[in-house]
Amino acid sequence: MRLLKKYPNRRLYDTQTSSYVTLSQVSDLVRAGEEIQIIDSDSEEDITRSVLLQIILEMESKDEPLLSASVLSDLIRFYGNTVPDFFSSYLQDSMSTFASQQQQLQKSFAANPIDAFTTMAENNMAIWNQLQGNMVNPATSEPTKKPAKPKKSK
Repeated sequence: MRLLKKYPNRRLYDTQTSSYVTLSQVSDLVRAGEEIQIIDSDSEEDITRSVLLQIILEMESKDEPLLSASVLSDLIRFYGNTVPDFFSSYLQDSMSTFASQQQQLQKSFAANPIDAFTTMAENNMAIWNQLQGNMVNPATSEPTKKPAKPKKSK
């Protein structure tokens, strides 16, 4: 875990390199796979999330945004919903799966792009079916996936 400290002058200090870093450099660290933690130097409060959100805000205001207004509106709606823990877990699992698939796709795409896309689609369907089997209706605490209909015998 790489520790960064935010000082009252709003500068971020990387304790590993003993130097000040910019938000752009923090973004580069995250892209490189570094696990970071950002602590307010005065209060010792963990402010990692707020700094990462600040980085996302800056990136979203440049070039082509990743999050559409519709997606952002949906995110806001989830905050008042009864399923924020489920959604957070789902989103984290989805992002991890997507990142893993990106790595696999980059490796296998050069060899055979059609097979790579077919395998990815099959994996996505398996993950989606598993997720549906694990979902619970918060109002009834019952599984949301309906039991399979029995096959008709002839």
